[in-house]
Amino acid sequence: MNMHKALLTALLVPLGATLAVAPTASAAPPAASVSAGAAAPAGPEEAAAAAFRSPEAALGRVAHPLRTTEPRGGLADLRPFGRMVGDAQVVGLGEATHSSHEFFTVKHRVLRYLVEEKGFRAFALEAPWSTGLRLDAYLLRGEGDLKQIMDEEFRGDYRWWNNAEYRDLFRWMRAYNVKHPKDPVRFVGDDGGFAGAELYDKVSAYAAKARPELAPRLTELYRGLRPATDAETYVSDYLSKPIAERKELAERTGRAVDLLKQRPGTGADADAHAWALQHATAIHQMTTLYAFDWDDPKNISDAMLHRDRIMAENIAWWQQRTGDKIVLAAHNSHLALKTYVPGHYPKVQGGFLRERLGAGYLSVGLTFDRGSFNASGQDGGARRFTVGPAAPGTAEHTLDRVRHRDCVVDLRNAPAAARAWLAAPHTVKNIGATYPGIADAPQIRLADSHDVLIHLHRVEAARMLK
Repeated sequence: MNMHKALLTALLVPLGATLAVAPTASAAPPAASVSAGAAAPAGPEEAAAAAFRSPEAALGRVAHPLRTTEPRGGLADLRPFGRMVGDAQVVGLGEATHSSHEFFTVKHRVLRYLVEEKGFRAFALEAPWSTGLRLDAYLLRGEGDLKQIMDEEFRGDYRWWNNAEYRDLFRWMRAYNVKHPKDPVRFVGDDGGFAGAELYDKVSAYAAKARPELAPRLTELYRGLRPATDAETYVSDYLSKPIAERKELAERTGRAVDLLKQRPGTGADADAHAWALQHATAIHQMTTLYAFDWDDPKNISDAMLHRDRIMAENIAWWQQRTGDKIVLAAHNSHLALKTYVPGHYPKVQGGFLRERLGAGYLSVGLTFDRGSFNASGQDGGARRFTVGPAAPGTAEHTLDRVRHRDCVVDLRNAPAAARAWLAAPHTVKNIGATYPGIADAPQIRLADSHDVLIHLHRVEAARMLK
């Protein structure tokens, strides 16, 4: 069972490698860059010119300050960000920790701006597809109780989403939809770590109504799979099954998908068929994820590749089916254009989305210099951790010396003096669900990883609700 707990931690939380944490020593003031062997500038003008050539000074020329990280109030300071978004259909908003207040509130603030000013109409999160359906029903029609939904859906290793900041975001979405019932903001769960009972019920209901000849076969293929417990218990029990049984279950759910594909919907039935097929696909995504042999280390990277691929596929499906422009929330390491940790994650969600959508996908990384966050300790218990200022040589050490305390910068339009720095590898804080995590101090090239960065000077731990 300990192995299964480790797998739950790896699978059911938004993944992100834990990177090196900077020491808590006070940061030194920025200094002018002087090439090796060169003489120091002789006077104020030369010193100013040398400082202007530093990456932090160059980035400061194109960085735009954020008035606040809180979601309320005016949004005029986000207009430069809106220009960076341009015509993108999916905007990936990252996070360097899974549970810091400011990362959640910045996402809320950006969502508000993109909904009100750029026509975005969906918010997606690393949560099961079935969780997404349940929250979407609440946001659209007020079905259920928000506290109960969050308590039941965001538990176990999804607990990081059960926080006051996301509760406020959902309340804002619901209030917006009450005022705009014909043009609502939707919620999407894109992950494959669990497939709730509602998915089986929706597929069965569609078959009973539109394809009654398929209903008995689908019932047989799904035999023993529909959850009757909470997600954490269900997945733990599922992973206790022998690998041969898990492979057989994945084969069965794959046949269910094929069965629905063989009889496509037409006319008025086309939309209902497309949704039923997607629900069946979400079931198959979960069983396929758990059909990998987790006792074989060589299988781990294949499983992670599958997970990031299906998250991208679910986002692309929603965007293409509904036409919604989507704000996608996940860890930096999932939304990056290139993987942070190639050994564990050969290709990540952001890379798949760029491949599918081209410039229609925008990757926005969120970084921070110092502060606190919630994470699981080595014993599995949730606790608050604090890290000090970024160490010299790290990406955040330079970013925190840009002239604004909190700012947004378009890396695609960086001045020449910053391009070499952005193209070089630098260590970043990238703290996952467990601290310390699975991969320490990888180095990334920011220019290859993200289109835009939002850098925050300080973050504080999010307020967990349960």
